[in-house]
Formats: sequence, structure tokens, C-alpha cells
Amino acid sequence: MKNKKFYVTTPIYYVTAKPHLGSLYSTVLADVAARWAKLQGKKTFFLTGTDEHGQKIAQAAEKVGKKPQEFVDSFIPAYKTIWQEYDIDYSAFIRTTDEHHKKAVQECVTKLLQKGDIYKSHYSGWYCTPCETFVTGAEEVAETGPACPTCGRETVRVSEESYFFKLSAYQDKLLDFYTNNPNFVTPKERIKEVVSFVKSGLQDLSISRTTISWGVPFSQDSEHVVYVWIDALLNYLSGIGYGQQDKEQEFNYWWPANLQILGKDIVRFHAVYWPALLMALDLPLPEKLLVHGWIKVGDQKMSKSLGNVIDPEILFENYGADAVRFYLVRAMAITHDSPFSIDDLERHITTDLCNDLGNLLNRMITLAHKNSLYEVHAPQNWSEKSIDLRDQSWTMVQDVANYMADCSYHMALSLVWRYINAVNSYFHEHEPWKLAKSNPKLFAEVISATSHSLYTIAVLLWPIMPQKMAQLLQALGHTLQLEHNSIEHLQNNPWQQIFMLHQTPPLFEKPKEREMQPEEQKDSTPVSNDIAIDDVVKVELRVGQIVECEEMTKSEKLLKMLVDFGECGKRQILAGVKKFFSPETLINKKATFVYNLKPRKMMGLESHGMMLMAEDSDGNLKLVEIDQSVPSGTRLK
Repeated sequence: MKNKKFYVTTPIYYVTAKPHLGSLYSTVLADVAARWAKLQGKKTFFLTGTDEHGQKIAQAAEKVGKKPQEFVDSFIPAYKTIWQEYDIDYSAFIRTTDEHHKKAVQECVTKLLQKGDIYKSHYSGWYCTPCETFVTGAEEVAETGPACPTCGRETVRVSEESYFFKLSAYQDKLLDFYTNNPNFVTPKERIKEVVSFVKSGLQDLSISRTTISWGVPFSQDSEHVVYVWIDALLNYLSGIGYGQQDKEQEFNYWWPANLQILGKDIVRFHAVYWPALLMALDLPLPEKLLVHGWIKVGDQKMSKSLGNVIDPEILFENYGADAVRFYLVRAMAITHDSPFSIDDLERHITTDLCNDLGNLLNRMITLAHKNSLYEVHAPQNWSEKSIDLRDQSWTMVQDVANYMADCSYHMALSLVWRYINAVNSYFHEHEPWKLAKSNPKLFAEVISATSHSLYTIAVLLWPIMPQKMAQLLQALGHTLQLEHNSIEHLQNNPWQQIFMLHQTPPLFEKPKEREMQPEEQKDSTPVSNDIAIDDVVKVELRVGQIVECEEMTKSEKLLKMLVDFGECGKRQILAGVKKFFSPETLINKKATFVYNLKPRKMMGLESHGMMLMAEDSDGNLKLVEIDQSVPSGTRLK
């Protein structure tokens, strides 16, 4: 049944170097989409691969003294190795040098020639070799070419005989399609750019070259090779059997694609040229294009040609596959460009994965085993707070499913983490380490409710972190069942499961803390204790709620906190109160903070504020607490 299948594609990657983090990002998004479909009980096909023809490939091969085929072959092991390391569970890896692909391209060209949608003419204009792009709308009489609209680099003049696809004939059909399918491109901002481009007037598209030989030979004209973008786009058909007689039924089952993932720099090719080609071939159009922003290093887009790429292999060796996958989905919003930094990656690993999720699992199991609770049953009647937690899980699952259907994966993860924080609050509020002796029945209920919550969390996070979530489920005595719709099961889960708790190694490891930074020079000039009213006004005291707190393992004094200041945002603050407070006792407390203190480095981390404390007669620090009714971020007067 068509509604039980899911076909997802990545762009195919240009093989002039090993895959970089941008390549991994697109591929992880596709893997997440495919795994989410599997959770819904769907049969999936996930296609990825490499784009191996064109002038840029031929030139790069010549520079290193290799033939083009030998050159492209040398990069394939790196792609397949990295995809394997990151648990990319693709169904097929297509190469545009595959014989079945070349035959499919030639069949499509022949069909379009017969229909009259392709004709021979002459092309003269500007061409960007790195992007394999003809620049339209530029003055042909200019002495120097315009900058490439995609990459900004220099273009060169090209003048040669070419075959053209009648793109202009499909302008009105494309505009009608966009109107009737407003969700064809997500996020919606991207479709506005596409519509504007099409409305400006489409010119027929050059689809062949005579000045290069490294490409698919053109049907019925051996002097031409197929222009690389047409060759590349048709991989989405050839990868599932188009043009192969023994795979006709398979092709008809999988096409059209349910989701095609690509970066914003190639949206025009996929949202204009690609649907026009499919219309000409009398084939249905894809359901949705997911167009994500760029990963930026500093102020620049990350790309191999700019030389600012981040090697996924190094990230894998230092942080592991699941942590990097999580960060790419959690921190990189598809709606806009997103900066990448090692500091931010390590912060998310420490706070989100180690503290919020990993510690919750380990503390629960350790506490249960300490009190001889291994087989956990649901109570006959849940208490009010447990019912509230269960109801929150049901709502969360539905909201997450809605975001996932819209490809807003980062928003879905945000909801999951909000629920993880709620489970932590539930656990801390009940203080099960005390209940174990005072109220064993309620103790068992808290362990059961936490186990049910962790089960739900593990299933929802499995598409993002398949290895770690399988480990989490195993710790609960369960495995993932993909035979049925797991999402529907979670939405109707009555919380009557039995859990067999197993001790497990920590799910995640905190990144090694950086070496201690040199202390700032202190001004030894004596100052008066008296201050003017202007100095008082400068100090900005605000109410903050401590939402996360953990020990700094290499420090005898410091606790690291994430403090919520409401509309003013969240800040990392380090406080030297480790001797007086455990992290658990501070979480969810409201306190007073110096908000506008200049950031200071301690143990290699920055602290953005200071918590006010009071000292009792015995020298013990006491928290200056604020009433819970006072909103976070309120400035003290």
C-alpha cells in the first residue's frame, strides 16, 4: 500500500574530497526521517550516493594525475565508512557512474527528444565550473563574467553547441503546481524564492556539453555529454529501478519520493528544473522538499572549496556517533543557517545528554537496585502527580509527531527535552531515596513512572540516537519493536508495562574539561568600601531559576548551573558552593543573581553572572531564595 511506504533521498555528493559535516548533516536528516517512518510501521527506502561527472571532476583528477574514474573511485570508501560509523542505514548508495544510472539518463533524454521537449541550439554565456552552473540573465557582451549567484566565485565564458530542455514551456504549470501544493517546499520561506524566480521568466535550459568528455554520452549524439545537473537529478529515479525492466514494479511502488532533502544552495535545481523534468516525463512529482540552511563556521558557509570544513571522522573519534547526530538535529535549525562550534557541542553533550538524560537513567537504576527492586510493575492505581506525568507524555508524543511530520526536527527535540526536565523534576520532588524506607509502595510507583517515561523518551529519540536509545531500552528490559506503529502505541500507552532494570554503563561521557585558564590579573590598588548611588544603579540584580546544576569534577568548590532568566534568556553560571550544596538541592530553586557581571573564566569555562549567598554564624552558606511567584528575570529594586 502506497500510504505504508516512505521514500527519502539525500542530495548526491560531489566527490572531490571526503564528506564533510555539511554532507553528514543532510544525510543524518534523511536517516532520521527514514527511522521515524519505520517507527510508524512503514516500509522505507533511503537513497544516497555520489555525483561523479562533470568538468570540475575532470579538472581535479587531472591535477593529481589520475583518470576521472580512478579519481572518483578513491573517495567512495570514505563515504561508506563514515556513513557506517554514523549509523546511516541507507537502502542504496547510487553513483552516477553506475551503468544502470547512465542507461536511465539516456532513456529519459531519448523520451524527451521524441516528445520535442529537447532541441539543439547554441549556447553563449557565463559558466561557474565549481557549481556546474550556467549563469542566466547576465550581459553576454561584458568583458568579465558576473559572480556566481550561488558561490560568489568568478565565472568563465562558454560558447558551444548545446541541447536545450524547454523549461520555459513549463513556467505556468510550475506556478499552478506551487499554488495547489503549498507544502511542496519546507520551510515555507523557501517557496517564496522559488515562485519569484519562476515568475521572473524561465529560459530554456542547456543540458549538454561538447567541450568535456567526462559524462553520460548524450542519446543519439556522441559529440555531446549530458550536463551534470540533469544527470544528477535523475539519480532519484534510477536509484529505485527506473529504466530497468526487471525493476519496473519496484519503481512504480516507490515513486514518487515522499521526502527529498537538500541544502538551500541547490533549491532552484530541485524546486524548478526537477519538477519540470518530471512533468515532461509524465511522472508524479515528489511530495515534499526539505530545504535546510547552511552550517557556518564563523561567518562563512562551510564548504570544501572554501577550505573551512569540519571532518566528521574527528568528531566521531572524540564524541561518538550518537552525540554528534543529536547535536546536528538539536542545534541546527532547518529554517536558517546555524553556527557550529565545539564549545556548543560539548555543552549540549554535558547538559542535555549526560546531566538531563544519562544521569536520570543511572540514578534511577542504581537507587532501585540498592533497594532490591529489579522487576518493576505498574501500580493498580496511580497517584495524581504520576497521572499528570503520564498525561504530559501523551500530549508530548502527539506534539512531537506533528513536528516530525513537518520536518521540524529541532522543535520536536525541544519538546522531548522539556518532558525530560519534567521527569527529572518529578523524580527530585518525590525524593525516592527517602521513600525507599518511609513509603516503599510510593517508591516503586516513582520508579515505574520514571521507567515508563524513559521508555517513551527512548522510542522517540531512537531515530536520532539509535545506538544509545537501544542501550537505554535494554537497561529497562525492552527492545524496539518495529513491526507495528510505535508512535500510535505511545499515544495510547496505558502505562501498564513491566520493566526489568539492568545496570548499564553511562549512556554518555562528558567531554574532557579544558585545561585551567590563567587567572586574570588583579588590580592591587586599594579602593574605598564606600560607593556612590551611581555605582548601585549599575549593578543589575535579577531573579533566576536554576534549571540545571552539576558538579565540576576537577574542582573542589565549583558547581556549574544553567539559570533561566525568563525573557532575558538562559545563562551558564559557576558558583563556588560545592561544599555546601549538592546539585539536586539547587535545581528549580529561585535565587538572586548579579546579571550584568563581566564574564569570567574558571576551569576553562565562562561564568556569566554571580549568585548571591548569605553566611550563617557557623560559616555555612545559605541560599538567598526568592518566592516562586516572582517571575524569572525580574529585576530587583
